[in-house]
Amino acid sequence: MDRLTNTIRPYAWGSATLIPELLGTEPTGEPQAEMWMGAHPGAPSQLDRGAGPTSLSDVIAADPAGELGRAALARFGPRLPFLLKLLAAGAPLSLQVHPNLAQAKEGYDAEERAGVPLDAPYRNYKDANHKPELICALTPFEGLCGFRTPQEAAHTLAALEVDSLKPYVDLLRAHPVEAALREVLTAVLTADREEMAATVTEAATACERLGGAHYTAYASLAHHYPGDPGVLAAMLLNHVQLQPGEALFLGAGVPHAYLGGMGVEIMANSDNVLRCGLTPKHVDVPELLRVVRFEPTDPGVLRPEASPSGEELYETPTDEFRLSRFVRAQGAAPTELTMATPQILLCTAGSPSVGGLTLTPGAAVFVAAEEKSELSGTGTVFRATVVA
Repeated sequence: MDRLTNTIRPYAWGSATLIPELLGTEPTGEPQAEMWMGAHPGAPSQLDRGAGPTSLSDVIAADPAGELGRAALARFGPRLPFLLKLLAAGAPLSLQVHPNLAQAKEGYDAEERAGVPLDAPYRNYKDANHKPELICALTPFEGLCGFRTPQEAAHTLAALEVDSLKPYVDLLRAHPVEAALREVLTAVLTADREEMAATVTEAATACERLGGAHYTAYASLAHHYPGDPGVLAAMLLNHVQLQPGEALFLGAGVPHAYLGGMGVEIMANSDNVLRCGLTPKHVDVPELLRVVRFEPTDPGVLRPEASPSGEELYETPTDEFRLSRFVRAQGAAPTELTMATPQILLCTAGSPSVGGLTLTPGAAVFVAAEEKSELSGTGTVFRATVVA
């Protein structure tokens, strides 16, 4: 198995302290938003098998059957189909959705035919893959996930007592569910920006007056993104607070945003994001409306299911990734980890050992398919692999 050296991405919304605290390093003063573990071309992990540092993507390309296993290779092709991250949000991320597989292929092919450069800031589809994802909280974690019912959203907006929001309240109360959510989101995102900025400012003041966890979250969004129509779009969504060990699964078409906290995130290996707001980046409203699922959803907070081996699994409907964890107490017997699929193991607490390598918080290793491996010692280790 191979100890991984991983890239930390300094996105502006990142916390300056959460990842350094986990790693036991000094903060630099700059945001440290995500640590990537995997073979994504944007920042592949590095390993050294005696000939110097090599990217995990190059190692897999040199022997895909040996590194991934024949079942995973046959199902997903010669690539690692997931990306594992440490995510640390010090400020809200953009409000966004991801396409399903058919939408991603269609959108990618259309932009390729149109000659849109892959690095163009107005490009929507960087690849032809979907991007389901799972976030598991390591600290108290706050986010938005999925539409509330139109009745709940109407109640939230009406309580603000902002005159310019009353037409949206009426739409939410009078129309069928899908039409109500679609019409209000469309109206918010296509309204005159100056008029919308004034409405957002007035709504934020009302949120501060009302207080409570939900309204405080919306007021904070307005503080970070003054005048952004995404603040009103956020009020249509479920506000979710996770405790450490709890998780959220985010499927295609579900609008969401992470607001604050640190977690372990895993996703299909894709860059496809369509933004609704809370961002200075490109927002393609027509394409967004094509992809969003306009239906209320229960956020469905996940708690891991324990097995006799001590492995705690976060069940999801996707096969590109499988996330579980081991929380090992002092004196626990070693756990066999050998699998027919590739694994990345991430330590988040303690000093457990894998195959003779002692891990510290933030350390990760790659275990090739069928490679003999055993977990021992005390601490918490997350395991990322695939279903094949």
